[in-house]
Amino acid sequence: MPNTLVVQAHQATRLITLHRPHALNALTTELLGELADELQRCADDPDVRAVVITGSRKAFAAGADLNEMAERDLVGMLDDPRQGYWQRITQFPKPLIAAVNGYALGGGCELAMHADILIAGEDAQFGQPEINLGIMPGAGGTQRLLRAVGKSLAMQMVLAGESISARRALDAGLVSEITQPELTVERALQIAQRIAAKAPLAVRLAKEALLKAQDLDLASGLRFERHAFTLLAGTADRDEGIRAFQEKRQADFKGC
Repeated sequence: MPNTLVVQAHQATRLITLHRPHALNALTTELLGELADELQRCADDPDVRAVVITGSRKAFAAGADLNEMAERDLVGMLDDPRQGYWQRITQFPKPLIAAVNGYALGGGCELAMHADILIAGEDAQFGQPEINLGIMPGAGGTQRLLRAVGKSLAMQMVLAGESISARRALDAGLVSEITQPELTVERALQIAQRIAAKAPLAVRLAKEALLKAQDLDLASGLRFERHAFTLLAGTADRDEGIRAFQEKRQADFKGC
């Protein structure tokens, strides 16, 4: 069992809880490595169809571990294995939902933005305060934040180091829903289980198509969408979905 994570099975989903309560779940190399490994196990397990990641009620993750950062010189930063861990987290192919309470700052905000869906408690705070340390976001913070909230707000958050509330994050499009803090994880699991009941191939290709919309021009994105739609038309799950609709029953998707 990982030292910095708590992993729980919930039917066809997994709940991964960051567990460094003494440090507000600050992200260390060990934690990121264990998280990347756990996500790989979930990716390889056909019985896992969606994953929820969360922290504590006080903090999702309050940034990178500054004590660990202080021990690194320039060469150490350039050779930092965390970059490889971030890349592996980015490549997770299944739906990933973040349930965020409390602080999601720096690397914590970046980790939350790796999720496909963000559910936030009313007390959540999102920010990229790296500028206050004489550095800048380094795990996708500048790129994903601007795409999520727009240029002006992203500039203010990164250059001034100002955090935003859950309500403003919702208004800006960073999160999809706000809940009472005690219900954040429950709501995220509800969404994950709803997704897990869908056809796995359709979910995977739909996620990939949506992500490509961020990076491709419209014509290229539409070509990928048509290709994916055509592939799904030949699957057994497509036939099962239509039969289940006609027979007014719950579909039993097999992922083929």
